Amino acid sequence: MTNQLSIHDPAAPTVKLRLHSRQWEVFNSQKRFRVLVAGRRFGKTELALAEIVQASTEAPNRVVWYVGPSEKFVKRVFWRRLKRITHPQWAQKPSESERRIELYNGSSIVVKGAFDPDSLRGEGLDFVVLDEVADLKPSAWSHVLRPSLADRQGRALFIGTPKGRNHLYDYFELAKSNPDWGSFQFTTEEGGLVTKSELESAGRDMDLNVFRQEFDAQFTSIGKHRAYLSFDRESNVREVRFAGDHPLAWSLDFNVDPMCMLLMQLVDQDIHVLEEIIIRPDATTEKACLELIARVSPYTKLVHFGHAPLQLRIYGDASGHQRRTAGTTTDWHQIREFFNMHKGFIQPSYYHTPANPQVRDRVNCVNARLRNKLGEPRLFIHPACKELIRDLEEVTWSTDSTGAPTRDLNKKDRDRTHLSDALGYLVSHAFPMQPSIGERGGRLV
Repeated sequence: MTNQLSIHDPAAPTVKLRLHSRQWEVFNSQKRFRVLVAGRRFGKTELALAEIVQASTEAPNRVVWYVGPSEKFVKRVFWRRLKRITHPQWAQKPSESERRIELYNGSSIVVKGAFDPDSLRGEGLDFVVLDEVADLKPSAWSHVLRPSLADRQGRALFIGTPKGRNHLYDYFELAKSNPDWGSFQFTTEEGGLVTKSELESAGRDMDLNVFRQEFDAQFTSIGKHRAYLSFDRESNVREVRFAGDHPLAWSLDFNVDPMCMLLMQLVDQDIHVLEEIIIRPDATTEKACLELIARVSPYTKLVHFGHAPLQLRIYGDASGHQRRTAGTTTDWHQIREFFNMHKGFIQPSYYHTPANPQVRDRVNCVNARLRNKLGEPRLFIHPACKELIRDLEEVTWSTDSTGAPTRDLNKKDRDRTHLSDALGYLVSHAFPMQPSIGERGGRLV
């Protein structure tokens, strides 16, 4: 079923747009912030056009933006179509350099690419569409666009197809519990623009998980050359709690921006990840130690045996033997000095090696804990550890010039790999890879 939307402006001809029933459902929602997750060829761009035109013409002097992942994307996907549909309402010829359209009623429409989120800073907004949200940097919304809506109490529409469980997933989940937000999820088939026979044909040619993501709009954990293939949210994410009769573990990845740490416990053969700690910018080992003291204070009250000190096992990056995030002494030396000066309620013990294990070995150790050969999960992560969860879903192996995976992790995203590295330092030390029976150092014995 298709509904026709007529937008009237006394100073210009009427604009008529057609929306199918699922698009209309989103369009009619009165929620201030709406998140639409939909399969490919659902008609997301057509809905965005209708939303932009409606928002700019329903009242005078509105400031309305459309934001896509790049300048090239918005110019190819949206700008030409927007000019064509709004042409009867132009007050003057659009600015191609700013991609700005001024309307007869005093409203303006601006089309922006968000490759650099800071370039979006500026005027207050009444309404914004964020398209292909999974490809936008999270800071585009949290640091720039959300504050721009504040003074005008503006509204926003998030549109996208899943790309793993990244920030689009976070917005979608937030919308389920926040009264100001609304969430919508539709398949390509529900959009009615692609025939069922074509979808069946595509299904025969595609990987099942890719099909579920691209056409069924499901948040699957897929990614080419994923490092942590054993991770599964349903199996490995749960509400783990501190157990007072087991030592606490602190594992560090020495990095300046960000410095990442995990608080964990070894409970029999299981690993429980309780908290993640991220320090940025300009992190130092001293800042890390002070933050640790603040985080573990509640745990000291839960330790059994009266006033016994909290047993803290410290794991981490072997490069800390040489690295100096501040001062002239190494990071590991600074940690030891810190706890020597803060004796009392914490009793530290150190578990680190002169050199880190091979990256592949460390990743294999983590995968073995996430799910062993019997299919059993032995590593459980508190749902509040969102960045670690994202690491385990998104970190991939780097590739060579032919596209083949190498033995190194892809570190192009500066926010990724650090927390999963911290996890790996503990796991590979506590549960190292065992050599195959009858083998030692690559030779038969």
